[in-house]
Amino acid sequence: MADAGSAAVPRAVAAPPRPGPRSVPRVVWALPPVAVLGLLFLYPLGLVVQQSFSPERGGSAISGYTKVFGSAAFRDALGTTVQLAAGATVGCLVLGFLLAVVIAFVPFPGAKAVAKFIDVFLSFPSFLITLALLFVYGTVGMANGLWTGVTGAAEGPFHFLTTPWGVLLAEITYFTPFVMRPLLAAFSQTETAQLEVASSLGAGPGRIIRQVILPEALPALAAGGSLVLVMCLNEFGIVLFTGAKGVTTLPTLIYGKAILEADYPAACVVAVVNIAISVGLFGLYRVVSKRAGA
Repeated sequence: MADAGSAAVPRAVAAPPRPGPRSVPRVVWALPPVAVLGLLFLYPLGLVVQQSFSPERGGSAISGYTKVFGSAAFRDALGTTVQLAAGATVGCLVLGFLLAVVIAFVPFPGAKAVAKFIDVFLSFPSFLITLALLFVYGTVGMANGLWTGVTGAAEGPFHFLTTPWGVLLAEITYFTPFVMRPLLAAFSQTETAQLEVASSLGAGPGRIIRQVILPEALPALAAGGSLVLVMCLNEFGIVLFTGAKGVTTLPTLIYGKAILEADYPAACVVAVVNIAISVGLFGLYRVVSKRAGA
């Protein structure tokens, strides 16, 4: 025992905890992106919607919609837009699936380089592909030049780029890689043992594609096809650069109403319709992509 007279050792007194830095509320961090989004996107979008319900020459709020919906130009543009988008989507799905199968399952030199080029192709602007097609199949393009040089004719036979078929070809050429990318990702996870077993059991290439590869590709096809459909509905550059004067889609109709005719209420009505269709299809694309795991 320690002597009673010995000095007591003072106990160390714990220092009071210092107040830590106050955490910033989450709402404060959300304010800058919300402000930027509202200023650059939501506010202009709101002005478009407001203008669509504010006809310049008076009338009720929906008179602009009644006028536009009753015009033959709008109905033709809507029908052309849907037909081109649906046709291009089907073409991209078929062509994209076939090309993806060849790249993923048919060994050939440079397959990996081709797959990487597809990623680069996705960054190309749409008008660049259309311009390339004009150099080949345009009125004064290479194909017509070769024809006139060989036959001596005054002009060549290739004039389809200024028709709906030309727009369809350009859209399929440009948007097919958007289908191939998710397909190649899906095929990279396909077990090659399944293909080997099917081949050993006597299944031909067509049956293997139909019964083994295609079921694995359906989610990726649905996701890629939904994305292509949305993008085709809003495509403007391809239609403009092909010079297809008889082809009017909703985006080109908006351009014509706003820039050429200065009919801004009608342009805003068409824009609101285009936005509604695009948002609806984008919602469908998100649902399909989520189910596909994309």
